[in-house]
Amino acid sequence: MPPITLTGQRVLRDVEVVARAGLDAETFFDEALSSISRAVPHVAACIGAFDPSTLLLTGTLKFGDLNGKDEHDEEFGLIEFGTSEASSFEELAHRAVPAAAVRASSPDSYRLNEFMRPRYAYEDELRVILRDRGQVWGGVALFRGKDEAGFDAGDVELMAALSESMSVGMRGGLLTRLGETSALPSPGPAVVVIGANDEIHQMSAGAEERLADLMMSDLGTAPTAIISGLVGAARRFARGETPRPPRCRVRSRSGMWLVLHATPMSPRGDVAGDVVVTIDEARPPEIVPLVVAAFDLTERERAVTERVLQGLDTKDIAASLHLSAYTVQDHLKSVFSKADVRSRRELIARIYFDQYVPRMGTEIGPSGWFANAEITSSD
Repeated sequence: MPPITLTGQRVLRDVEVVARAGLDAETFFDEALSSISRAVPHVAACIGAFDPSTLLLTGTLKFGDLNGKDEHDEEFGLIEFGTSEASSFEELAHRAVPAAAVRASSPDSYRLNEFMRPRYAYEDELRVILRDRGQVWGGVALFRGKDEAGFDAGDVELMAALSESMSVGMRGGLLTRLGETSALPSPGPAVVVIGANDEIHQMSAGAEERLADLMMSDLGTAPTAIISGLVGAARRFARGETPRPPRCRVRSRSGMWLVLHATPMSPRGDVAGDVVVTIDEARPPEIVPLVVAAFDLTERERAVTERVLQGLDTKDIAASLHLSAYTVQDHLKSVFSKADVRSRRELIARIYFDQYVPRMGTEIGPSGWFANAEITSSD
């Protein structure tokens, strides 16, 4: 590939700086894309946040010509996560080079030819996976119109070089929201039933409130693509193309951690192809690994943190890891700095109790969970 130009090198430096500025995701990408446009002009951009464990969509942001255009999000989610092609984010996530110009590398792309062109008149797309330390936190798609030249090898080279710093910015955006829990939606799980025609057939009480909470920010796009992505992935599972039903963890607009999973129903009568999407509050074991990973801890720092969460003191941590107490303290200082806390108590609170502290002191239900989060019935 051609060497990165001087303009491209300045963009790399600029994005690296803003990625570590502690900005929320929307502000970070607004600034990053403004800088990137100097070297890689584009008419629109779409940002997707992913659950790094499943590579499923957990939120979207749109810029340029796409800003405010949500009417085709359902179709996008079904195509992106319900089908497989060489330029999908899932495929890019496993490649050594995390970026690709779609028209040049996948000229037969159904998504580009049958969706982006007729729906938005975009003639080319440049995709990049946001990956650092082996984990994928999101993806970026840039678009050009019919009167513009396609993305070239130099554009791909620069965007691939930006993958890590943009991943850091995405992780940083997640961390800025920890501890910002606002008014919580109604407690209890919500269920949404999607029919064979990919439209919502039924919803349980509180489902609309849960759906409205599935946004990366107050200005983020509607959660349609998240749900349709789960539905598409569930249909792939039903066809035997993937090994397990899809699920993902989402940091909602209210600040609550939610877990979403989709289950395809067995064909029966006129409900063949139905998919049940369940939205529920995530339990600590589900979110602790994700939050710890977002802090960008080293393997040793993660090991120390795990033992802090277990309640071990410095002496016991040192013994279990075959380290000196002084070395453990050094690791803890680094962990505190990365997590922006000053003590073990604050570290535990930030990782473990952000969304649970507001309900401390309430009764515990039969399942061992907060009583106001239990499913209640008047029967």
